[in-house]
Amino acid sequence: MKNLLIIAYYFPPSGGPGVQRVLKHIKYLPQFGWNPIIYTVKDAQYPAYDYSLVDELPKDIMVYRSKIFEPYNFYRKIVGIKNSDPVDVNIIKKVGQKLTWKEKFSEFIRATFFIPDARMFWYFSGKKELKRAIKENKIDAVYNSAPPYTTALIAKEVKKILNVPWVAGFRDPWSDFIASPKRWFIPRAIERHLEKSVYQKADKIECAWVGIIIDAMGKFPDLDESKFHYIPNGYDSEDYPEVNWEGNDRFTLTYTGSMYGKRNPSALFQAIEKLLKENLIKKEDFVIKFIGRFGREIHEMIENTSFQESIKVISYLPHKESLVELLKSDALLLIVDESKESEEIVPGKVYEYIGTKKPILTIAPKNGAVAQLMNETGIGLVAHQSEIDEISDNFLRLFSLWQNRGEKLKINESAISKYERRESTRQLSTLLDELAKTH
Repeated sequence: MKNLLIIAYYFPPSGGPGVQRVLKHIKYLPQFGWNPIIYTVKDAQYPAYDYSLVDELPKDIMVYRSKIFEPYNFYRKIVGIKNSDPVDVNIIKKVGQKLTWKEKFSEFIRATFFIPDARMFWYFSGKKELKRAIKENKIDAVYNSAPPYTTALIAKEVKKILNVPWVAGFRDPWSDFIASPKRWFIPRAIERHLEKSVYQKADKIECAWVGIIIDAMGKFPDLDESKFHYIPNGYDSEDYPEVNWEGNDRFTLTYTGSMYGKRNPSALFQAIEKLLKENLIKKEDFVIKFIGRFGREIHEMIENTSFQESIKVISYLPHKESLVELLKSDALLLIVDESKESEEIVPGKVYEYIGTKKPILTIAPKNGAVAQLMNETGIGLVAHQSEIDEISDNFLRLFSLWQNRGEKLKINESAISKYERRESTRQLSTLLDELAKTH
């Protein structure tokens, strides 16, 4: 059994989709001859906590946790938001949305000094614990999970010290992505230099969606594209509990995850208002569940609908409880961010949606990666944010399926099964095995 040092910021008790990729790699890597050793943080200010995920960790796993300075309490004081308010879903604004002078100042600080991200201080504060992890174990390879991109800089340092193979893992693109600050030219040049150095130094680069590869090659055309490998997220069928469910007395559409400025339900709400106006549905016939963490503007959108009583907002739930809510729904809601990257974005939760085999009302570009996934699996109906009439039609079709009870979408079971988490980990282990043979 070879030892793999995994560097990850998002790690139990962190909740949210960012932790799932690493957690499932940890679960399945030993089946392919790799023993995971974890280097992560302690007392971090995670956007969401899920202590139930701690119970999913193997009992004998080695976990090294180091101190980290988190600057977001400082951000909250400047902007004037409560310590309990999530920062991430309030940073990303809708296109054209105005910022207060406090938000502008805070964004300037973030864009100028937090390079590559706000977790940059971990690179320095954790060195003692990192050295202990290296000293106490024979490390055969290193893997990092980004974002935060600081994990890649730490992994690059480990590779330099130990001269071992390094697979850099990316769940999102790096600079100039949706969540990235708009940097002026000097900090932007520094960030681009760090980004390119990671792509150059890593032996292999594992990407959760194809758009990450397209983004990197577009920025740096001289990179070796053969180093990049698409390994999709997935679902773990062992996670889905047995649910005693006899159906809902109202059509139930459920969304889980975070929602903010560029990822919002405006188009859906317009479509439903249209259906209500045309008397094709009634408020009493349906309920929409929003489960997770939402920016202030999302709450305002909900309050401004004519059907607010048909909307149920539920704060973040532990992973298994969230899955139960999905399984007890009649259809699921997927919304892709309105941004220049929207055609390539594939949210990690889409695979957990697919694993439920429930129909998915999808609001995304029709020629994008998510639409291709919906068409491949046959599980979703897709319309762009601008296509209000088609969103209305798709909602009404799924509503009709619920009314008719026995009728279902024709899904492709074999296509769905390709996205099991174990298969993703097998692909990662194949990359590691190839490197181990040649290094």
